[in-house]
Amino acid sequence: MNLRKKNRGASAEVHTSAMNDIMFFLLLFFLIASTVTNPNVIKLMLPKSSSGQSVSKKTITVSVTKELKYFVDKKEVAVSDLQPTLAQYKTLATELTIVLYVDRTVAIQDVVQIMDIAQKLNIKLVLATEPKG
Repeated sequence: MNLRKKNRGASAEVHTSAMNDIMFFLLLFFLIASTVTNPNVIKLMLPKSSSGQSVSKKTITVSVTKELKYFVDKKEVAVSDLQPTLAQYKTLATELTIVLYVDRTVAIQDVVQIMDIAQKLNIKLVLATEPKG
């Protein structure tokens, strides 16, 4: 009878049963962290004030296509009517910002024309671009 133990050397084992728990907690942490960083997700009931003065901030979009069609908040506007239309928006909001979307083939003179109108009406203007990538 052969009663000797067979010595096969040390076998390395990796126990991965706790890996599922760790991944679950990491996923949970990142889900909670992402909702906290985006304030639009959290719904709040804000208090009301009868004596407080509200400052209305509004953002409108002005778009110019490569065919030189002008749109203010997705409504087509003639170039000559652009300044009166923006002046109407200015009366509705005290702090108005224009986000300008212009096709890359449009001449810079047409962009400067809109910038001049915004400057005359004392409206902030932001030029929208695509991210590099």
